[in-house]
Amino acid sequence: MYVTPRPNVVEDPLYAVRLGLTGALAYAAIPILNPALPPIIAALPVGLIAAQRAAFNPVKMIAAPIVMIVLVYVMTWLVEQLRPMPAVYVGAMWLTYFAAFRMILKTGAPLGMLIIIVAVLMSVMGMHGTATVETMRDGFIQAALVAAVIGPLVYLILPARTSRKHVDAPVPSPGNIETGAAIRATVLLGLSFWLYSVMQPSDMMMAMIAAMVIVFPTRTAVWSEAGQRVRATLYGTGIALGILALFTLSQHLMILLGLIFLAGLYLGGRMLYGRQPSMVYQYAFSVTLSLVAGALSTQDAAYASFTRIVLTALGAGAAAFAVALLDQATNWRGSDAPHPALATEGETP
Repeated sequence: MYVTPRPNVVEDPLYAVRLGLTGALAYAAIPILNPALPPIIAALPVGLIAAQRAAFNPVKMIAAPIVMIVLVYVMTWLVEQLRPMPAVYVGAMWLTYFAAFRMILKTGAPLGMLIIIVAVLMSVMGMHGTATVETMRDGFIQAALVAAVIGPLVYLILPARTSRKHVDAPVPSPGNIETGAAIRATVLLGLSFWLYSVMQPSDMMMAMIAAMVIVFPTRTAVWSEAGQRVRATLYGTGIALGILALFTLSQHLMILLGLIFLAGLYLGGRMLYGRQPSMVYQYAFSVTLSLVAGALSTQDAAYASFTRIVLTALGAGAAAFAVALLDQATNWRGSDAPHPALATEGETP
């Protein structure tokens, strides 16, 4: 599974400023759009835009939101058509997960991750009913459009120093990838039922951390990703609680946007220089935005924070354990390579 490398401060010294501005603008879109699920609007654009490296790449910046919208429409249609047939519905979800994991293992490209994110959220929401899955669909579409607008804007205001466009270098996984994909699809299907039983629709963005850890092809990488996601959740939750505490002293939108900008600036700086792999800090900013948006709309901040930490640890740990156990039992890969980020960045416990 390809992992975006750490931003290069020589090529892009304004990366941290751009990340903070992206978060503030994404959150500013919430009172304008008045979405049913504010955490998606706050967090998803940051995830799409923060993955950019080096110079602005208009193809990537426009392609990602378009692909997201197409996938959401396709999955919504599939869920609505198959939901009246439970056995067929479950089988179709397993095949979707299997195809996405096989794509990741075969090519290493992150497109399969995007498919998994959409498939999990839409399929789990589909169990709550047609209205719920359509609400989730609309939230994804709004977030993708916000990303398509904000992405070029922040690069226009704060361009990278280099003119070099970053080119992804995914590495395929060796071994019997069908076995690896089947293991991950089966674990994710079980995780989907667990999410349906314990998660409210407004909390679903929290659940994705548990699903994302199992996309990596080896036991060591899966456990490493789980640890990174849990650490990111702790960091992001702490920063979100700090923002909410300060916001209660002066409840004005500009104050809140300024605090979000400062959080993004700090975490963006840690992406450049921090001891942890850079994606830990990027995940943490998404956690911060999601919790702040949820706490100020429909959720209680303390409950949302506790839920996120506990369910992330339980979900990520259970998924990582199941995948690691089955990988070891089948030995489908034949080796146990470390997490891709550790090859260039290192990891500190």
